[in-house]
Amino acid sequence: MADQQPILLIDAPSLYFRAYFGVPESAARTDDGQPVNAVRGFLDMLAQLVRTRRPDRMVCALDHDWRPAWRVELLPSYKAHRVAAEGGEEVPDTLSPQVPVILDVLAAIGITAVGATGYEADDVLGTLSVTQPGPVEVVSGDRDLFQLVDDDRRVRLLYIGRGVAKLDDCDDAAVRARYGVPADRYADFAALRGDPSDGLPGVPGVGEKTAARLIDRYGGLPGILAALDDPGSGFAPGLRAKLDGARDYLAVAPKVVRVATDVPLPALPTALPAAPADPDRLLELAKRWNLAGSCRRLVDALAARP
Repeated sequence: MADQQPILLIDAPSLYFRAYFGVPESAARTDDGQPVNAVRGFLDMLAQLVRTRRPDRMVCALDHDWRPAWRVELLPSYKAHRVAAEGGEEVPDTLSPQVPVILDVLAAIGITAVGATGYEADDVLGTLSVTQPGPVEVVSGDRDLFQLVDDDRRVRLLYIGRGVAKLDDCDDAAVRARYGVPADRYADFAALRGDPSDGLPGVPGVGEKTAARLIDRYGGLPGILAALDDPGSGFAPGLRAKLDGARDYLAVAPKVVRVATDVPLPALPTALPAAPADPDRLLELAKRWNLAGSCRRLVDALAARP
């Protein structure tokens, strides 16, 4: 078991957004000038991950619904600041056309990509993390996915906050060292602290240190809320007032932050190919989109695995 190769679960939107902003458009264009910086960067990230992590399986998770209605119903502010004027997610004009190219290349190579109606990529990753045999390595720059770390099930987060070349390989001890809470309490911690990038307001005046201290003392939000009703629980009056004023928010926020682990997914092929599934199609795509170098690096990385 110890030497079993991992499955890499890729947060595709996290990686291609990072690639888009990390690779200048001027450095990656087709012959007719169309930007392919997100595609090239994404493929190069996959190649590096395959070389360094040596997985035998991989799935790329997609956002079929980046702002699910059931989350918005619970918390209307959820990602509200990222809604474009015409509706939908605010995405750079030159990124949107690159996503289908990424999916075409993945299909030609033989790497599975999957999303689910009504769910975000995070939820697909959460479901795969509990249904796929371990070891599991989730690759993302999204802090919410720290909650998926589970030493017993051999689930780790490869956090790419500093890039794929400097990823943080996180087990439960790493989550505790970073935030002061165990991974299975991260959703409660995030609800208390808030996250402006997701439109999650948090409890006013409660930052990371206070949130971690509360969770350490009371075990999680249910314990914290129960203690609010106990005059002898030892809350400072100011903190008690802040938490008491946020009861309605705290009743729903953890459900919004918590990643779904029961997304209905079809049976998926997860094995990584040693050679492209459709080499002619891959060659056509590489030529059309000026991706020969990136495609070759990924194909070579796949072929070099044991």
